Amino acid sequence: MHPHIQLLIKCIDLEEKEQANRYKLDQAHTLKQLKAEGLALHPIIVTRKSFGYADYPEISFKLSFPPETHLFRDGAAIECFIAGEEPVKGILISLDGKNGEFRLFAPDFPDWIEDDAVGIKLAPDTRTTSIMKKVLNELENNKPLFKLFEQLHGNAIVPGNISPDNGNASFRNRNLNKSQQQAVTAILQNEQIAIVHGPPGTGKTTTLTEAIFQLVKKGEKVLVAAPSNTAVDNIAKGLIEQGIRLLRVGNTSKVDETIFSHTPEGKLNNSKQLKEIKQLKIRAEEFRKMALKYKRSFGKAEREQRNLLFKEVKNIRTEIKKLQAYNEEKLFEEAQVIAGTPVGLYDAGVDHLHFATLVIDEAGQCIEPLAWCIFPLADKIVLAGDHWQLPPTVLSNEAAKLGFNRSILEAAIATAGNVHLLNVQYRMRQTIAGFSSSYFYKGLLATAAHLADAGTHLTFIDTAGSGYNEKHGPDGTSLQNEGELNIVKQLIETASVSKFQTAFISPYSGQVTAAKEQLPKEMRISTIDSFQGQEKENIILSLVRSNDDGDIGFLKDYRRMNVAITRAKEQLIVIGDSATIGADSFYKIFLAYVEQHGTYRTVWEFDIQL
Repeated sequence: MHPHIQLLIKCIDLEEKEQANRYKLDQAHTLKQLKAEGLALHPIIVTRKSFGYADYPEISFKLSFPPETHLFRDGAAIECFIAGEEPVKGILISLDGKNGEFRLFAPDFPDWIEDDAVGIKLAPDTRTTSIMKKVLNELENNKPLFKLFEQLHGNAIVPGNISPDNGNASFRNRNLNKSQQQAVTAILQNEQIAIVHGPPGTGKTTTLTEAIFQLVKKGEKVLVAAPSNTAVDNIAKGLIEQGIRLLRVGNTSKVDETIFSHTPEGKLNNSKQLKEIKQLKIRAEEFRKMALKYKRSFGKAEREQRNLLFKEVKNIRTEIKKLQAYNEEKLFEEAQVIAGTPVGLYDAGVDHLHFATLVIDEAGQCIEPLAWCIFPLADKIVLAGDHWQLPPTVLSNEAAKLGFNRSILEAAIATAGNVHLLNVQYRMRQTIAGFSSSYFYKGLLATAAHLADAGTHLTFIDTAGSGYNEKHGPDGTSLQNEGELNIVKQLIETASVSKFQTAFISPYSGQVTAAKEQLPKEMRISTIDSFQGQEKENIILSLVRSNDDGDIGFLKDYRRMNVAITRAKEQLIVIGDSATIGADSFYKIFLAYVEQHGTYRTVWEFDIQL
């Protein structure tokens, strides 16, 4: 077996082990600890119960506290629990602020679901890890695909095949700039693998939408993937607007109306087949109600009767799934584009269909083995994203050290010759974009003319010497800095920034938790990780770290800073301790950039009790 395949399988095992240890609720891992680490939400308040697609129980809930929940991503494996009862496995459908929804893999709702002290916690995603290991173990049997694997992990450059003209493409979108046109042309002429490198604000989704439209116009059937449901829906909307026959598969319970009508559920909503499915669901519900007559405390005979009734419910639901699969087959055939997450596409069973091109958006967030799960589904591959933003989340430090958090984009961009940079950004003022352009993008990222500077757009507020030191929050884990929050409050009180047009972000969840308690509720308050892919008129970035040792922790991941400083459109305010961060070469360069192009302020300018 190829050494790198062995390495990836080893990393998957390490990650699986770390998930099992990290998510365990026992004497060594108390509920308080899990909550403090952002791995459990407790208690939840159940607001609605229903049976969703394929008749699985679905629960809507709200939280009475403002969570920092960047690990609770849609599609995450979860367990619903209460003390003294067997937890029930499921997946998170959505979580937005204090409101969320999850699906349980069970024939019915647990008897205790509406009791006090119910919670959900993250659980090991053994299904995804088993799929990845299966695919990697079979990779060498697929000769063309294994050749690509060897090329991506060898020293030779995978040749590009782009010609300087636009390949006679007649662009539907007349507003594409030159680099966007070249990227579209590269995708149209691609024979194996093409990469669209899209830094923040450069119109990556616009470019991909045009390229996919042109591929469909050529008669190709296209597969579109992204590691999160949000990213899938984002590109799906653009394609639907272009009139493309799109089928959105996977976790579609929470999509908005424009996309729902393009899901299998939405398309079957008014069909004759739906009547048959509804009748089966009514039968299943009758058996379910009969089973529920047997409450928690009952004898052996009652338990057997209850189990038989639930078995019948399960059989009917299996029949429903078969009927849905039969009806979906026609939808798969008719679709010009099928879109979903990697696991959603793998589960959709589309491997018998012929796809000319697979496009993976946000490929910088996709771990490599997940990509190989869907690479076999198409002849040609397009990867789009930015490897200078945050890498995929990996829990195992050991696996991360072995490179498991290296995305498929990062792996491919090193050896692929067919790489195309989108080089004009349309999001932020020139000064804000200038540092990232210089440090991360070799000075190649230009700013659209209408975003030329019109005043001061970049400010650093220095807390050095103020005694505003970092402290552990009440949970004892994540760091906080009360002094930096005091500065933010004064900025808002003196109307230096509008609370309605400003987002507060920080690398530390402890600081975010404190900010949610102290700052106006109208403000968007988030960790940097949760804010990736978003933007706001003004951004206040609190770095938190302030100590005598110059210890900056995971501020060392400069890609996190790249995400942070490229969220602001009009004004970026960074608050930090130059004495702590200034010894690091990256921050030294950043501070010099602010002095040259922005405004450098000190904490002493603020009327704050030190």
